[in-house]
Amino acid sequence: MSTAFKNKKITVMGLGLFGGGVGVARFLVKQGAHVTVTDLRSAAELSQSIKQLEGMPITYKLGGHYDEDFINADMVIVNPAIPKNSKFLQIARSHHIPLQTEINIFFTLCPAPIIGITGSNGKSTTTTLTGLILQQTLRKTWIGGNIGRSLLADIEGIKPSDIVVLELSSFQLDGLHDLQKSPHISVLTNISPNHLDRHPNMEDYIRAKKAIVLYQKRGDYAVLNYDDPELRKWEQDCKGNVLWYSTKYPQKNGVYINNNDMVLCVNGQQIQRSCVDQIKIPGDHNLHNILAASCAAFIMGAQEDHIHKVVTSFGGLEHRLEFVREVKGVCFFNDSKATTPESAIAAITAFKKPVILIAGGYDKGSSFEEFARVCAGNTKAVILIGKTAGKIEELVIKNKGLRERPLVKTPNTFQEAFQRACALAQSGDVVVLSPACASYDMFVNYEERGRQFKDMVHAL
Repeated sequence: MSTAFKNKKITVMGLGLFGGGVGVARFLVKQGAHVTVTDLRSAAELSQSIKQLEGMPITYKLGGHYDEDFINADMVIVNPAIPKNSKFLQIARSHHIPLQTEINIFFTLCPAPIIGITGSNGKSTTTTLTGLILQQTLRKTWIGGNIGRSLLADIEGIKPSDIVVLELSSFQLDGLHDLQKSPHISVLTNISPNHLDRHPNMEDYIRAKKAIVLYQKRGDYAVLNYDDPELRKWEQDCKGNVLWYSTKYPQKNGVYINNNDMVLCVNGQQIQRSCVDQIKIPGDHNLHNILAASCAAFIMGAQEDHIHKVVTSFGGLEHRLEFVREVKGVCFFNDSKATTPESAIAAITAFKKPVILIAGGYDKGSSFEEFARVCAGNTKAVILIGKTAGKIEELVIKNKGLRERPLVKTPNTFQEAFQRACALAQSGDVVVLSPACASYDMFVNYEERGRQFKDMVHAL
């Protein structure tokens, strides 16, 4: 392994709660670096991450950042959550301290082909499905990235014959522009406004996402969603082979749906398999995720039976349109990972039964116009919480006009919202937590929000 980090003083800026900070800190210690971890959060807030690094010779500077850690360092590792205009990054740059990211280090050192998966929605489901299909083959498959598991600490165990499947966020991809590297297979689920609290505009967000295809070579593959208008424009930016997937239109190169069949046309091979009526996860958006995963896995050698077995047995991810329980004829679904209006729209429209929606939260700068229109036309009631509650309430009321439904309520707490939803629900209804917003105004993260929802359902 590289000796580039041995005896170096390295500041890890942002430990976080999703694995990236832990993974890079553990890796650096193993490489013989002197590691300082700094984060704005307190030790109590980060206890889950700190526990994973127990016993390692790490200096912690928590509850704030200190100038000296960005001046007296040989390198600064920047967590994806850190704003690009951070004062402390400016200090590091002014002292000519190199800035690096966990994902860039991984891309530099990884000996195996990487399948990179990104998009505004559906990344985690598509990543998991791709990995599960490839695990049916004889090749060792590693799954990680933004999904919550850093593979950097495992880098010494990854062999050239293995396959790596990475979920990549816009923040992680932004760093790849500096490295000028893209994955061997790049999968794009969709593009819609997201993280506009961090990206100055939509153009900057799209630029970050495009790093996944811009540096590919001729033998690489881009698997793009043909049903997404923005992604249809990306073909001109792709230097490798472009494969399309669609639930609406036949594709000469790629994968599509024909009645109950999935049809795959890749590298001159065509397979057609009946499976759509056997898929367990609801919604057209999940059908897109399945097509994308199947296409990427097929390129890497998965066979028809491997794909069929996984797509017809997969029950979904935790916090992603996850069925929790049925109580007195009312079905409860936890979709806490729906942190954008588009992903919440997909959840609402996945059901044919009356929907009572719990939504709202931290404002990432998204537009709620279309979300409010869908709520007005497709829900029985909308229970709103958090900082965006008032904004969304106004839009839903405007869109529903003089119609009686949906009822719109804005209780003060998450518990009150749940109780209000239960009081309105009747046998045959669906209660869905699909917030369309991030969780940071009321919860540590979307996982805590989802767990609290499930706890309340199980307590009924």
